[in-house]
Amino acid sequence: MDRIKLEILGLSSSQSQSGSFALVLGEKLGKRRLPIIIGMFEAQAIAIEIEKIIPNRPMTHDLFKTFAESFDYIIKEIVISDLKEGVFFAKIVCENGEKTIEIDSRPSDAIAIGLRFNAPIYTFETILSEAGIELSNEDEDESDITEQIQPKKEEPAPEKEKLKDAKMDKLNEMLDKAIAEEDYEKAAKIRDEINKRN
Repeated sequence: MDRIKLEILGLSSSQSQSGSFALVLGEKLGKRRLPIIIGMFEAQAIAIEIEKIIPNRPMTHDLFKTFAESFDYIIKEIVISDLKEGVFFAKIVCENGEKTIEIDSRPSDAIAIGLRFNAPIYTFETILSEAGIELSNEDEDESDITEQIQPKKEEPAPEKEKLKDAKMDKLNEMLDKAIAEEDYEKAAKIRDEINKRN
């Protein structure tokens, strides 16, 4: 069966399921998108790795990486391997030079771990044709796809204004506090505001 390489295109909060997020994967060499609904914890784990935010203490997926490396295992690839009754299944393919092991996983955990090893993500044509969404227009903006699948929740205007009007020292202080409280979504927004000014 032919495998298709995927890349992460976006992560947005789900309007339909409170506390859930839509992780949007896209065909590396095509126009189809694969949206997967994931939990808040996994979304945070994926977001902080994408954004390169370093938490004060290791998160579960960081712990897995340390554990695997301690036994000389690397993650070779992540495979979204099946779709049954709307539920996605994944495999984490690990190897240590002598043997290869496939570990059953939820796609969200597999991707959060795979990101920490820079592992490629794959799926099969059958899954992409069943659950994928094809862009209708080639020049459509990639950022629009997450909004089509799951509309983004807008940050309340006062919060945006508070960041916009804050001095750089205050922003750095707010960033440290958000990281200490493990509010990585807020930390990413503050970091984006700091980056805009640099």
